Amino acid sequence: MRFALLAATALILMPAAALAQEATPAPPAEVAVIPGLVAQVSADRIEADIRTLVGFGTRHSLSETESDTRGIGAARRWVHAEFERISAACGGCLEVMYIGREYTGERVPDPTEIISVVAIQRGTADPNRHVLIGGHLDSRVTDVMNFTDDAPGANDDASGVAGAIEAARVLSTQRFPGSIVYVAFSGEEQGLVGARFVAEHAREQNWRLIGVLNNDMIGNIRGITGAIDNGTARIFSEGPRVTESETEARQRRFTGGEIDSPSRNLARYIDGVADRYIANLDTQLVYRLDRFGRGGDHRSFNDLGFPAVRVMETLENYDRQHQDLRTENGVAYGDVIEGVDFDYAAKLTSLNVAALAALSLAPPPPADVTIEGAVSADTTLKWSLPSAQQTPNLAGYRIYWRETTAPQWTHSRWVGRVAEHTLENTIIDNYAFGIAAVSTDGAESPVVFPGAAGSFGGY
Repeated sequence: MRFALLAATALILMPAAALAQEATPAPPAEVAVIPGLVAQVSADRIEADIRTLVGFGTRHSLSETESDTRGIGAARRWVHAEFERISAACGGCLEVMYIGREYTGERVPDPTEIISVVAIQRGTADPNRHVLIGGHLDSRVTDVMNFTDDAPGANDDASGVAGAIEAARVLSTQRFPGSIVYVAFSGEEQGLVGARFVAEHAREQNWRLIGVLNNDMIGNIRGITGAIDNGTARIFSEGPRVTESETEARQRRFTGGEIDSPSRNLARYIDGVADRYIANLDTQLVYRLDRFGRGGDHRSFNDLGFPAVRVMETLENYDRQHQDLRTENGVAYGDVIEGVDFDYAAKLTSLNVAALAALSLAPPPPADVTIEGAVSADTTLKWSLPSAQQTPNLAGYRIYWRETTAPQWTHSRWVGRVAEHTLENTIIDNYAFGIAAVSTDGAESPVVFPGAAGSFGGY
């Protein structure tokens, strides 16, 4: 899908004042630094990291923690050390930590430490605004409680963890106004436990978390039917927030927004990033929390109201997921290294790098967005302006609109550094509307749909 620019017919109806405003030079359409960052992503480094993670034998959340060579303990210490090495190379730009606690639950019968590895690259201007990339460190075989047998977890999800580590290597060479968080989650197979602890930490620390990119299986190109696809990826996103109040749901019933939640507009944003910056990659937007009846770590963030999506391969091979290592009737089962295409994993990692860079370079998504225009030929949007300290690179705002059934934004208008704008002769009843903040170098925030249904949070 492609972002379409302002329809020519709209120009005919614009008044003189609006034409003058439109004549103010808009920032460039692409961010100059992003192609260079994308080019730094290395399939060889990703392969080396996946091989290292597979080499721990099993990374089951209930597995060995004392060994230096086997089990979840050795794996998380290696990831921690890798983040520390990356930090050392960028002059200490990462804060590396463990986040977790002791846990007992349905899939964790005895008290067990579920600990995720987290590295934070603080923003230079707006450090409390965060974007996050993560994959889950733990692995499993057929029996989710079997923590002794080998569980390589090469694609599920060493590929996602390797992507997060590689994103840290690349993005740590640059400084960004907003903060970037890199995570290796634990306890995903035991019920999304580790991600829940990280999400709770984000809430306790009052992070303005505007986007979570959960990378869970980004290395498989051969589906269960034998079909091969190395040119597309899927982005799953939920609709209305599960935290929505009754009042907010009632308002949404009359104003719309069912497919304009922050998570949905984050997914559209990543789709646009793929079009601009990633060669030979198209993304499929899936309007569902996750695959049918299944789940991933982004859900733990959605559960607390944060915008979060799942980024993953288009074709899955179920013989290589949650399987004991074996061969039956000539079919090899198990999530082994031979099932990972490292170039494809690098391509999806590049998508993450571009999206994280764009999100972090952009000003924060507009806050307090309202819309009015009932029984009128015109539509007016209003929003709050952030402080100059938070947004030293703010150039202005771009309004987007589309037909309500269109999957992607189709019309836009650059309106400059203002706090409201009226689209004359554009009837509010016929379209969905939103607004994005734009930096001087062309980085845009996700589009924000007016009202609580689309809010990414305040400044």
